[in-house]
Amino acid sequence: MNPVFQIDFGAQERVVGIDLGTTNSLVAYMDLTHPRVIPGEDGAMLVPSVVSLGRAGGTTVGSEARKLLIDEPSRTVYSIKRLMGRGIADVADELKLFPFRVAEGSESVIRVSLGERTFTPPEISAMILRQLKKNAEAHLCEPVTKAVVTVPAYFNDAQRQATTDAGRIAGLEVLRLVNEPTAAALAYGLDKRKQGIVAVYDLGGGTFDISILKLHDGIFEVLATNGDTHLGGDDIDNRMIRIALEDIQSEWGEDISHNGEAVQLLRRAVIEAKERLSFAPSADIVLEFQRRAYTRTITRELFENLIRDIVDRTLGPCRSCLADADVTPEQIDEVVLVGGSTRIPLVRAAVEVLFRAKPHTDLNPDEVVALGAAVQAGILSGQVEDQLLLDVTPLSLGIEIMGGVVSKLIHRNSTVPASATETFTTGVEGQRNVLIHVVQGERELVKDCRSLARFDLKDIPPMPAGMPRIEVRFLIDANGILSVTARDARTGVGQSVEIKPSYGLTDEQVEAMIEESIVNAEADFRARQVAEARVEADTILAATDKAKQSDAYLDLSAGERKGIATAVNMLLLAYHSDDHLIIREQIEKLNAATMTLAENMMNAAVGRALKGTKI
Repeated sequence: MNPVFQIDFGAQERVVGIDLGTTNSLVAYMDLTHPRVIPGEDGAMLVPSVVSLGRAGGTTVGSEARKLLIDEPSRTVYSIKRLMGRGIADVADELKLFPFRVAEGSESVIRVSLGERTFTPPEISAMILRQLKKNAEAHLCEPVTKAVVTVPAYFNDAQRQATTDAGRIAGLEVLRLVNEPTAAALAYGLDKRKQGIVAVYDLGGGTFDISILKLHDGIFEVLATNGDTHLGGDDIDNRMIRIALEDIQSEWGEDISHNGEAVQLLRRAVIEAKERLSFAPSADIVLEFQRRAYTRTITRELFENLIRDIVDRTLGPCRSCLADADVTPEQIDEVVLVGGSTRIPLVRAAVEVLFRAKPHTDLNPDEVVALGAAVQAGILSGQVEDQLLLDVTPLSLGIEIMGGVVSKLIHRNSTVPASATETFTTGVEGQRNVLIHVVQGERELVKDCRSLARFDLKDIPPMPAGMPRIEVRFLIDANGILSVTARDARTGVGQSVEIKPSYGLTDEQVEAMIEESIVNAEADFRARQVAEARVEADTILAATDKAKQSDAYLDLSAGERKGIATAVNMLLLAYHSDDHLIIREQIEKLNAATMTLAENMMNAAVGRALKGTKI
């Protein structure tokens, strides 16, 4: 019986879906039939991703914190998502745009100064998550400890880990990190299609993302992603603010751009006007400051002329993404809009022209990612049935090969379902059985990885070493079950085993394994090079021993035979060296010493093959 390892998540427990956004964050849940966004304490669905530290030490999150941007700009932080999992060198340009400052000594780990205290980006994000958790518990009247959290498709491992850490600090077990475009497609129920190609256009406050997804039998495969991490609704706001500041300086004879309170008041007025222009032909920017008033009417036509180049900047990544995915606009079946900035009519028109398809606008673009996260949460908690679980592999999966080295077939963070096939061979003459050892981990040597399963491929026809062709296939299905099949390509004899790849590993253990692989990467790579060099040495030494039994060896001169013996001894001396270059140097010398022997053996073999044949 094939061993199958399963995870028991226990009794059905509420799992919420969270969109931890740059500008706003939301929490949603599955009710009896549909995903629903949970309102905050003020009744609003959106919780601004803003945190403020009070002078007495308490923290304020959301709408109230956003108001404090005017009165307490140095104690208030926003757009913290841009700093998640990144180093100080990565965000040097962005920090110039923020009113808050980074604490000294933040070279390795960014720490943001809020008043007299400092916080890491995951700690600040945890405050936002804690508020969303509180909102959910108040609405559902039950404890909430588990969540699915969405992340941008372009987020790297460090950014994803920082998001998971934020959840842990907030008292939430993050069961899954789901890519935002996949969540958006789930919200529209596009996974119920049998097949198709979906474009997800996400223009948020701080970033722009475009993803092309391929749907096949209810499973999404990301064909390509692109975008701009410095392009979003903030750019539109900043352009309108600059124009307004120039107007104000002309009218009032005063430059207020260095007054934090005035700029935040103007920002609020600009955002209100921008939002109104999504459904009205004109809107007024109104600022009252220090007993003076500024008013300017903006028509939609003028607004669109002002921002047209910003919208056009999103189309370049879209075209690149189509090219990377190797699809044409005509092949796009569905277009999904995500992010508040996609309410702008000019944006919707540009997307429709580019993709030759009318985009989905039924759902609130601010809520669509959170709704999709709630669908995923429902799948995990068992509330949503008959849908496949989308996931990624948490750690790489591979098999042991000669020298105790790992050959990775499916790499960490591969989209599920995934498959990979590689061909291996034997290392011993006349070998009848092959042990297939399946391992999990990021290290280069088997001894440093986790053993998952062992099984034998038996009854292989005896052949010289290196002649058999053993096909090993890894397949992870939509439920995360790994099937490993080994098959002799010549006879068709095969054997398989099923494994649950994450069985028995906690998030902390996965994190520790990844960290170990990073810390030991250089040493592991050197160890792998040494192991591979020794395998090559074993092969040439075995071949030389066999050749010494042939007539071709006896035909060599005494000097040539002595040269081979010396080269063999030198290789044996170098064999246990920890420097692969020393081993390979002696391998090359033995290759050179046996060159004449190899030629003699080849000539003898050709002579035997042609014996009795007329040319």
